[in-house]
Amino acid sequence: MGHGRTLEYPKTPINRVNRYNQRATYDLEQIHTIINTSTVLHVSFNTADAANPFPVTLPMVGVAASFDHPSSSLGEPLDVYLHGYVSSRLMNLSRRAETVAEVGGTATSAPEAGLPVTISATKVDGLVLTLTPNTHDVNYRSATLYGYATLVSSTDEKLWAMEMITNSVVSGRWAHTRVPPDTAEMTSTSILKVKVVGGSGKIRVGGPRDERKDLDRADVRAQVWTGTIPVWESFGDPVAFEGVGVGHGKGNLVPVVPEHVVSFVQERRGENERYALAAVEDRSQD
Repeated sequence: MGHGRTLEYPKTPINRVNRYNQRATYDLEQIHTIINTSTVLHVSFNTADAANPFPVTLPMVGVAASFDHPSSSLGEPLDVYLHGYVSSRLMNLSRRAETVAEVGGTATSAPEAGLPVTISATKVDGLVLTLTPNTHDVNYRSATLYGYATLVSSTDEKLWAMEMITNSVVSGRWAHTRVPPDTAEMTSTSILKVKVVGGSGKIRVGGPRDERKDLDRADVRAQVWTGTIPVWESFGDPVAFEGVGVGHGKGNLVPVVPEHVVSFVQERRGENERYALAAVEDRSQD
């Protein structure tokens, strides 16, 4: 990506943010960063079950990345890869969705091939306490992506995606495990590739924003404390697995916590705390 170039998701009726649109972002890098720093993604889809009219939402582990262009930055177009069990409902629905209607004897390769899904993630950065309940707020970062999910069939792409997903949970973890996965593990695991067609984000920063009618009342301001409680996802000190008895798993034999684990905990803990504290002081939305 060229220096200074910022890519955005085009605004459409599907992804356009209407309420509090001053908090909206369509910036690819901001949105993909929220996705890739969230341990859990929520994936929503509809089923073909007439007895179940409700959309289904599943918590899943995934990562925004590009197999075709692995050096792509977070500010460039990316797919989302999701890890799941081979016979799960979502995998089966995606498998059936790939059996698209044939046109002239050839299956269509349109972008719409696949199961429509919505992927979302939210990070809470602060609790904003104001003069009245109605104006209380939350500092947050949220991202939503829309796309079409298909199963990854290429072994090379599947292995690459599994490595990317593993490293999205703990940086560098893949190389410090027993890899590659064996045949049984590869067979029981499916990877969904979501071709993203749109997305948006929403970010709230700053402190309380009370209405003038309350700010002008010294009696109210003298009785009600206002301010922000910073919130960030923390990571505790790693605890070695000591085993849980015969037949239930043998304990860890590595004498010290690996550097990649220590570094991940320290870096992510620090990043989250620094962002939450900076968000309180950010006046860009005032």
